[in-house]
Amino acid sequence: MSHAQNSGVSRRRVLGGAAGLAAAVAGLQTGTAFARPALPDEARRRRHADRVTITRDDWGVSHIVGETDADAVFGMMYAQAEDDFNRIEQNYLVALGRLAEAEGESAIWQDLRQRLFLDPEELKKGYAKCPAWLRALMRAWADGLNHYLATHPEVRPRVLDRFEPWMPLSFSEGSIGGDIESVLLTQLEAFYDKRDVPMTDEERGLVQREPTGSNGFAIAPSHTRDGHALLLINPHTSSFFRAEQHVTSREGLNAYGAATWGQFFIYQGFNAETGWMHTSSGVDNIDEFAETIVAGADGARSYRYGDELRPVTTKKVTLSFRTDDGGRKERTFTTYATHHGPIVRETDGKWIACALMNKPVEVLQQSFLRTTTRDYAGYLRVAGLKANSSNNTLFADSKGEIAFLMPQFMPVRDDRFDYLKPVNGSDPATDWRGLHSLDSMPQAVNPKNGWAFNTNNWPWTAAGADSPDKADYPRYFDRFGENPRGPQAVRVLSARDDFTPQTLIEAAFDPYLTAFARLLPGLVAAWDQLPEGSGRKKELAGPIGLLRDWDHRWSADSTATSVAVFWGEDTWALTSQAAADAGMSVWDYIADRASNAQKLGALETAVQRLQRDFGSWQVPWGDINRYQRNDAAIVQEFSDDKPSIPVPFTSSRWGSLASFGAKAYPGTKRYYGTSGNSFVAVVEFGPRLRAWAVTAGGVSGHPDSPHFGDQAERYARGALRPVYFYPEDLAGHVERRYRPGT
Repeated sequence: MSHAQNSGVSRRRVLGGAAGLAAAVAGLQTGTAFARPALPDEARRRRHADRVTITRDDWGVSHIVGETDADAVFGMMYAQAEDDFNRIEQNYLVALGRLAEAEGESAIWQDLRQRLFLDPEELKKGYAKCPAWLRALMRAWADGLNHYLATHPEVRPRVLDRFEPWMPLSFSEGSIGGDIESVLLTQLEAFYDKRDVPMTDEERGLVQREPTGSNGFAIAPSHTRDGHALLLINPHTSSFFRAEQHVTSREGLNAYGAATWGQFFIYQGFNAETGWMHTSSGVDNIDEFAETIVAGADGARSYRYGDELRPVTTKKVTLSFRTDDGGRKERTFTTYATHHGPIVRETDGKWIACALMNKPVEVLQQSFLRTTTRDYAGYLRVAGLKANSSNNTLFADSKGEIAFLMPQFMPVRDDRFDYLKPVNGSDPATDWRGLHSLDSMPQAVNPKNGWAFNTNNWPWTAAGADSPDKADYPRYFDRFGENPRGPQAVRVLSARDDFTPQTLIEAAFDPYLTAFARLLPGLVAAWDQLPEGSGRKKELAGPIGLLRDWDHRWSADSTATSVAVFWGEDTWALTSQAAADAGMSVWDYIADRASNAQKLGALETAVQRLQRDFGSWQVPWGDINRYQRNDAAIVQEFSDDKPSIPVPFTSSRWGSLASFGAKAYPGTKRYYGTSGNSFVAVVEFGPRLRAWAVTAGGVSGHPDSPHFGDQAERYARGALRPVYFYPEDLAGHVERRYRPGT
């Protein structure tokens, strides 16, 4: 390529071979950019700013060009701060365990959970040991955010008025929910506050929580019309969770996609040669160990491990919190840990230690380096860091290779034990025994069937007949099982072998709802069995007739979609506890065990709700299901009296590949969505890359910006727009070009 951001001799292209990338992974890169003596902060920031150009296209997307990778990171963070500094600060308040400093003592337990695993002093030591190239990027990260604050004095951070280079180690993995979130806050509070705290319904799995996760499809050239690999990038996150950016440097960096607010790497995206899509994985690699605690005469605590007693590790953690009058107070906790991990709760007289991946330096390296890979072999070398714990990967490249990979951080365990429950920490046989090798895990690399996918379901259908075989792997490789999106993905991917970018977009928004295709026949059969002439049969005849004739496809004008969703929600509420008690998914329980009385009772409730809230049970789905964004608040408030946009697709719970997690809020009858489809892209890896994308609402978090909601209509229609990846694509679509701070 002869484009401006790729001109000259590229350090990364020089390091592009196997030996070079291995050296990068090992942190052995050298170069004049990293050998310069440190400059004073302001001088260093200005030097970066002079070497960065930010171009905003006509959708407000920032295209950053830096002389070096560090310059590009500086510009990337400055542009993110321009778009939504509030979300950047929020993410780091959470990651650093400082949320209570902004939100008060109620957030102290979330902060304590974070600090059990991530100690700022240890992160600072980790930063000092980072390879020079990574420290340069981390300094540039801090400089970009601090330069934004220095040049925007009107912006008043709630807490973080200065960013330090070590801080990215606290938030080094771009997934929506980190591993730490598996620790239950109520039980953490009960343990460290020494009092009973009941679990919430959400913690017990009884709330209809919108599924989070993603869809990823990779299609080989053999199954495309034009012989080019295709990739669908479809993360399901909370709305406005990531920034859409294009980040390039004259050293070879050239990544486009979605970056989680506050991070300096493209988490879901592509460069000119490779693309990567992450989906939340069902692997079991977060384990709990039940520790037998022995108190000594002096009050010191030990825990049994085999034939020995080991001392419990104790550490003081002091947290600050904001008081109601705006002041500050502190609370100090004595925390405990064993070699398995921190103690997070107590059950049946046992202290429960939580073991999870905690290697932030390697995570940050892997997160950035994968954006620089040029083919599958290079991507796999970066994966050798084994620092991805929560996400599967769907991969495609310009050589035509595709792959489905599972998280590379996968502890080896004795499969005799059920790690879905706390195991006996006193038995050395339950310990982790190193990590699985990459080739010992389920995967589908260049499968003969021509495609691979994941919808947060099990890996055993990832490539149709060429999928990994469940019998070949320990059971801890999956705890999610199947979900309704899995069969829908197989359905659309098996339907043709001549995919184009447009037909892949159509597949991603295919309206068929597999859950209702499976569940509604049981409801109809229950109605059929009612006595002729009964009042209930007559009352429900209209809704049953509508559902009996429905093609199980969502649309904005579909009244059957409204009835089905309301029925599904009410049936879910009736059966979720019983499903949990039976160890079954709610879908399976409804299909196989729900009684006719439950099914029909839920339909009666659904019809009554529709009539009460909308005046009729025959309400078009688009009149109920809406997109609305009224302000820049992270936790939004909704109103039926304010403008909103109809959204035709449903929650992914019902099998919709295009996901929109919506519900009614206090004071509303309509449903408003806060999660689901966020950044959606389709990429074609031909001789010249082509891509299309849409971002929920718009790229700006400022209500007065034209890019606050300029993509909302497109988002609701699934109408992806062309991506301006090359300079000639961007020509004619430039809204503004500037240097940071000007």
